[in-house]
Amino acid sequence: MGYFRENIEKLAGYVPGFQPDGADVVKLNTNENPYPPSPEVMMAIQALSPRTLRRYPQPLADTFRQAAAEVLGVRAENIICTNGGDDLLTICFRAFCDQSRPAAWLAPTYSLYEVLANLQDCQVIEADFADENWRDKLVAAGAALTIVCNPNAPTGKQVAVDDLAQLAKGLSGVLLIDEAYVDFAGDNCIRLVNDFDNVIILRSMSKGYSLAGLRFGFGLANEALITGLMKVKDSYNVDAVSIAAATAAIMDQDYFRANVERVVAERTRMTEELTGLGFKVGPSETNFLLAQSSRAGAIYEKLAKDNIYVRYWNTGWMADKLRVTIGTREQNDALLRALKQIMQ
Repeated sequence: MGYFRENIEKLAGYVPGFQPDGADVVKLNTNENPYPPSPEVMMAIQALSPRTLRRYPQPLADTFRQAAAEVLGVRAENIICTNGGDDLLTICFRAFCDQSRPAAWLAPTYSLYEVLANLQDCQVIEADFADENWRDKLVAAGAALTIVCNPNAPTGKQVAVDDLAQLAKGLSGVLLIDEAYVDFAGDNCIRLVNDFDNVIILRSMSKGYSLAGLRFGFGLANEALITGLMKVKDSYNVDAVSIAAATAAIMDQDYFRANVERVVAERTRMTEELTGLGFKVGPSETNFLLAQSSRAGAIYEKLAKDNIYVRYWNTGWMADKLRVTIGTREQNDALLRALKQIMQ
């Protein structure tokens, strides 16, 4: 007998995107923001005292909760802070799912969900994005936790808020709306927190706020749900440095919006350019594009030889697709130059 539980022995863990080194690398494979965080962030980090680092951080990250509540138009009691959005996902699976309490989601979607479900040894029920009756199928699943990644990873598509409101109304369990990429979208679901007692919104500081290296996320829900989730989180799940930096970032909304606008403008340009090169590119409300080509695998390999990295999964329906993060104009131009040579 092995040391691990049987489901852990069988588990294929989550595989993060490749992290290449080197100043000459064009890194467009892990959906990071290409622009630096707000200058206010660096000032907040530099202002930290040794005394702050000697002591434990705020258990609930109240400084950030108050700032985020003001920016987002909710109450601090509606917010739980987490070690990245993935920490909130882990908390929710631990809180709601087990062998008798299944999870359900709209697929295709973020592959970490399946890993976390397997860790909890819970049943998984999927509804296909392409099925026009997906909402009815998720309701019929009767899952303890239903997840919709919105805007979706890896497709970039966004479900209308009204459709998710109808889903929440029909569910007997909790609806977790993963809005990790919503900073680049035209709408969001925060208003559902006030309308439903079974809705949790996941937010990340990694994408729009350029803090992927810091690992800070948060959830929004009614106070009763937040109180329950607090029981499950680690005692000090976010550190003093990340609290200070994330607070400074979310308070600098002018800088945030300017960066988002630059990414969205480049997203529009890159959609047109990639389409012109022969790729099939669907609409995206995120900071990445999904570009389809029968030569996807070969293109990926040739780009990597030029130190240009995009994301490629050589499996299933993704085998003919490349996921391209929106970079700076200079990074995007380097990618386009390489693609023009490859496509010839």
